[in-house]
Amino acid sequence: MLRIDNVKIYEDLDKDSLRLKVLKKNKISEKDVLLFEIVKKSIDARDKKNVHYNYSFNIKVKDDCKYPNIKSIAEVEEPSITKLRNSQYRPIIVGAGPAGLFCALTFIDNGIKPIIIEQGSSVDERISFVEEYKTTGKLNEMCNVQFGEGGAGTFSDGKLTTGIHSPLIKKVLDYFYKFGAPEEILYLSKPHIGTDNLINILRNIRSYIESNGGNYYFETKMTNVTKDNSIITVETNNGVFKTDALVLAIGHSARDTFKMLFDKNIEMVRKNFSVGVRVEHKQSMINDSQYGTYTKLNLPPAEYKLAYHGDNRSCYTFCMCPGGEVIASASEKEAIVTNGMSVFKRDKENANAALLVNVLTTDFEGEDPLAGLYFQEELEHKAFVLGGSNYNAPVQRVEDFINNVPSTKIGSIVPSYKPGYTLCNLNDILPDFVSKTLKEGILSFDKKIKGFANPDAILTGVETRSSSPVTIVRNENLMSNIEGIYPCGEGAGYAGGITSAAVDGIKVAINIIER
Repeated sequence: MLRIDNVKIYEDLDKDSLRLKVLKKNKISEKDVLLFEIVKKSIDARDKKNVHYNYSFNIKVKDDCKYPNIKSIAEVEEPSITKLRNSQYRPIIVGAGPAGLFCALTFIDNGIKPIIIEQGSSVDERISFVEEYKTTGKLNEMCNVQFGEGGAGTFSDGKLTTGIHSPLIKKVLDYFYKFGAPEEILYLSKPHIGTDNLINILRNIRSYIESNGGNYYFETKMTNVTKDNSIITVETNNGVFKTDALVLAIGHSARDTFKMLFDKNIEMVRKNFSVGVRVEHKQSMINDSQYGTYTKLNLPPAEYKLAYHGDNRSCYTFCMCPGGEVIASASEKEAIVTNGMSVFKRDKENANAALLVNVLTTDFEGEDPLAGLYFQEELEHKAFVLGGSNYNAPVQRVEDFINNVPSTKIGSIVPSYKPGYTLCNLNDILPDFVSKTLKEGILSFDKKIKGFANPDAILTGVETRSSSPVTIVRNENLMSNIEGIYPCGEGAGYAGGITSAAVDGIKVAINIIER
């Protein structure tokens, strides 16, 4: 296998044209080529007058000795799994988000038939509940943007970027491609799927799991868990299940479940998390700032990732959605929660991102591990009241937020949040340390992206579910303090996004298979 890195391309080319160009430039004979694959594609826009693509390729040839001037690499083999599990009980997975589903896929591919319990509905029914809340403000607490097939990531941008380093990342991307994701996710430096593609992928994953003996139980909420000797009993609103391997892939919003598990003496501790708002700008402004106006390349809507470090707190952007919308994401009555969503084309007028400030475990008195959870609940309810107690979101122009005055009008940037919004002063509900750091961050980010502090930019409150406020403690065997119970994924505190949650799901499944 040959590896060719840092190939600069200054034009938009299809894969066949790209192949011919690279082979010709490197004097590789077409008849020698057994495999040609793109392994990385990124955009280099550091010099706005010289924007180009940067590629890396793997090229498998019949005899790499014929090309001594090109770097040769060893092919990477997938880690093997030693199947030792021999149990009369089927593993039970609570939660059908990325952690739960990739855990289930790993079981299926090793001949084990899991049971998946999900409090929300299948993705097709879930769409109707999410749309109803978006248009009427009527919330289904069992099934919404947070709960249902696919987890919270379904109604997002479907980002697959991650800060972790694991050989299992390739496995995750391969699975997504197998079940219908575009091929480009395998090599783009910032891959995304989009909500529209994710919905179809979830259907395909379910069909594969069920056709191989796995079972889904939708609209089934775990209400109690007990253990007698080695047998774990899972009580739900839909019946009782027994197992010796219970995977808790419950997501970061399963507050009732966190409280129940805590009452059952499953060890958990506080975890740092973040809160803030969603910020919206014109996508065209972000494009001009990131790419300049010289390039003729057919570039995708531009992204950004920004961080500001103050004296005591940090402010950063998270889950940036180019050409997207701010969506209603509450999972409890009398609460407002925001998130961002984009379809694959990312073709809407506004760009949005979470604008967050870190909250520390030391910000709360006492020792209650659930203190951060209660803090989130209180802030979400305050946003509900500030928005008019009718599921409208509280909204403010950036200029007014910085000057600490209520907004009385909307300018050139129109909020995308539905079912509606109420003009207000977000300073009235945000903790002082959050407001102060957000203002510092906005002004700092304006130096990096001219127009970030546009007076008409929109802030929509509140963003509180970027990560779990607790960690369910697990040992070196990935088990909780109760043997046979495996905390998993973002909700348990071991992931931060679709890809890392999926990787954690695979890791937990492997641990169970090899025991």
